Amino acid sequence: MTVAMDTSASDYPVPPEPSLTEQEILARAERIAATLVERQQETERRGYYGLDTHNELLNAGFYRLLVPRRYGGYEFGIDTHMRVVSALARGCPSTAWMYTFGASHAHLIGTLFGEETQNELFAGGDFICPGVVAPVGFAEQAEDGGWIVDGVFRYASGSPYATHFVGQTFIAGAEGEPPTQLMFVVPRDKWERLDDWGAQLGLKGSGSHSVKIEKAHIPAHYALVGTHMGLTSVVGGTPGLELHGNRLYGGSVLAPLNFQVGALAVGMATGALDAYGELMRERKTAYPPFGSRAEDPDYQLRYGEAAGRIEAARAAMRDMLRQWHETAENGSATREVELRMSIISREIVRMAWTAVSDILFPTAGTSAVRAGERLERIWRDMSTLHTHAGVNIYLATMATRELARLALDIPS
Repeated sequence: MTVAMDTSASDYPVPPEPSLTEQEILARAERIAATLVERQQETERRGYYGLDTHNELLNAGFYRLLVPRRYGGYEFGIDTHMRVVSALARGCPSTAWMYTFGASHAHLIGTLFGEETQNELFAGGDFICPGVVAPVGFAEQAEDGGWIVDGVFRYASGSPYATHFVGQTFIAGAEGEPPTQLMFVVPRDKWERLDDWGAQLGLKGSGSHSVKIEKAHIPAHYALVGTHMGLTSVVGGTPGLELHGNRLYGGSVLAPLNFQVGALAVGMATGALDAYGELMRERKTAYPPFGSRAEDPDYQLRYGEAAGRIEAARAAMRDMLRQWHETAENGSATREVELRMSIISREIVRMAWTAVSDILFPTAGTSAVRAGERLERIWRDMSTLHTHAGVNIYLATMATRELARLALDIPS
């Protein structure tokens, strides 16, 4: 049972490092990322990052970035979180994936749930809450007004060190009526992590195990009836904005969920460019005059073109994040605006992916893409990113069609 904390306005808990800045957080992310490169194979074998890496992220304050100050968090912006994700992905895509899909849902909870719920869920300060968007099964109402939830929720990235889990299920409708969505949060002691991750092509170390919930009782205030984490409107205000007085918890929830794949892709592609640059310095061309690749005009051209494409993706990411803050500040995050921002993330993925798949990977040489080589692993990880339903189903088809209908005023 999660114990609530006293969060009266005059007695907020102090974060571990009250003077910590966003610049220092980013510097820490870059330092940690540099140590992750040589540990990628170990992380893949385990299926998730090691306890020492978890403790390093914990001590660095990374699990508090989006936690409200009211609960001892740092309440840094969406942009800071995404830049941290990109930095970590440059060192190890699996680690960055597992980290962000565990830590980022503090923003979701801080935006959509009320004071009583947040007081209890954020009582520990550090918050790791993997989430699964796809609804599973049906919830039954308990006698006390709460809910009984049962099911196996697949691909709960971030589950190995999680403190909570957030998922979606259905409530059966009356005869002839469609079911209603239910979003719920459940503490760690009410679910089991299954040992079913690691056999995929890439992102083998992302801790994307399934979560099994067996008839767990969910208090009524831990659930939001008629709510889906990707469909909830923030126009007109949110419980989090009223509670915290910070637009961080009054802006779009949908867009930040989608921003993560763009931030990850930029970081992965930057790591691939790093690896390609090392190969250019270390190896010679395969054809006369057999000089250094770094001095070869063709390799220079490839490197420069890939670098430009990656920087274009990074620039799009910066503006995407700027738009999020702007629309949060002026309260204009309509559904159409949320979709437009989300689809930018899809285009960021496209640019980063083509830099790797069209330029760097094909010209690095066969020995550079042997199993276990850094470039080979990044290519696998980025390929697997494309199998994520949010990337190649939702953003690639559903979101774009919905955007067109809204822009053209066409009924659903």
